[in-house]
Amino acid sequence: MINPKIKLCSYLYHMILVTGATGLVGSHLLIKLLEENEVVKALYRNKEKIAAVKNVFQYKNKIDLFDKINWTEGDINDIPSLNLAFENVTKVYDCAALISFDPKDEDHLRKINIEGTANVVNCCIDFKVTKLCHVSSIAALGDPKINEPLITETTEWNPEEFHSDYAISKYGAEMEVWRGFQEGLNVVIVNPGVIFGYGFPNQGSSVIFNALKKGMPFFTKGITGIVAVEDVVNCMYLLMHGNYTGERYTLIAENKSLDQIVFTIADAMKVKRPTIYANKAITSISWKLDWFIAKITGRKRKFTKANTISAHSTTEYSNVKIKETLKYEFKDMKEYLTQLSQEFS
Repeated sequence: MINPKIKLCSYLYHMILVTGATGLVGSHLLIKLLEENEVVKALYRNKEKIAAVKNVFQYKNKIDLFDKINWTEGDINDIPSLNLAFENVTKVYDCAALISFDPKDEDHLRKINIEGTANVVNCCIDFKVTKLCHVSSIAALGDPKINEPLITETTEWNPEEFHSDYAISKYGAEMEVWRGFQEGLNVVIVNPGVIFGYGFPNQGSSVIFNALKKGMPFFTKGITGIVAVEDVVNCMYLLMHGNYTGERYTLIAENKSLDQIVFTIADAMKVKRPTIYANKAITSISWKLDWFIAKITGRKRKFTKANTISAHSTTEYSNVKIKETLKYEFKDMKEYLTQLSQEFS
């Protein structure tokens, strides 16, 4: 149930604002914060999306906490609504972002991910927020040089390399956060890998489960960093409550090949594994054909050049910094994916 106005009693406490509260990370973060008896204000743009958040609370057997959320309608690109949302807020978790690899969304990505983040940072400064946690992505990390085996938080971004519009927008968002840090705002940035978790079956990594259920014929052997959403929100909470500022942290549990991921999920769902290896030639033809069809029909892109590159990338990421900083142990992803797959069977 949406509270018509923020409970007056909540003003007696330190309030935490969560942007992007109706997304995968945001919804699971709400549970974590409420479990810790925090007073939480959650930003939403669409009432219908709150039902998906409630579904996550039910799945986690935390429905008793759901009514403690102080919902506030707003948009990170609408300054008046954002100003209202920031009233009485002392800490902010910025989870709002657009994820898209369709080149047609370039302007929208910049508007939400860069300008929206700038607005959040500005409000943090104006309202004297004590600390901001910004959710970035491994896509915003640097480009390894030859003979560099792992990407770390200090790997340099090379503007001469190809980057998706999404990656550029998240890198630009981080620049806004670092600007806030230079202006005196305490910040931490987390760079999660591909996030798996319950809820939002038609978005993000969950599309893999749906594709396998329908019968996915192709697989590739690229490598990426993956992580459970519960580990992401746990690390965010610990970083916000520790004496950490001006740092970014890569959040991955493991580096896994894409064929290992889809085979693990397919086996757990008891569906047929993909059997055709899509090599670079096949994926190159596929994204060009998809571009042609999208050009003629006007539909959104389903497979892009950025998807092709990531499908064959063998880049690996280091989680040493976050593990040493928090002494944190991540979930075993094979076990986690197996358990999660049962929800899609």
